[in-house]
Amino acid sequence: MNLRVRLKNPVFWTQLLMSICATVLAYAGLTAADMTTWGALLDVARQALTNPYCVFLVVSNIWSALNDPTTSGLTDSDRVRQYDKPLEK
Repeated sequence: MNLRVRLKNPVFWTQLLMSICATVLAYAGLTAADMTTWGALLDVARQALTNPYCVFLVVSNIWSALNDPTTSGLTDSDRVRQYDKPLEK
């Protein structure tokens, strides 16, 4: 995987953050509007980290953000591995 390029791409970080937050909030039965204090946010995060199923879902979301489903196996295409930064259109 060309992680150097993914880590430079703000879309990757947005996808990752949104998928983790949505999973944790859904697990807790909450919405983003319910997170009104840092204490509440930390409490939900702590609860999620102690639940093996929620951790599995978060890891699955991270895997989905990293994996390129357009190639076989676990690697990127030869073309993508040659990128130094995200491809601009």
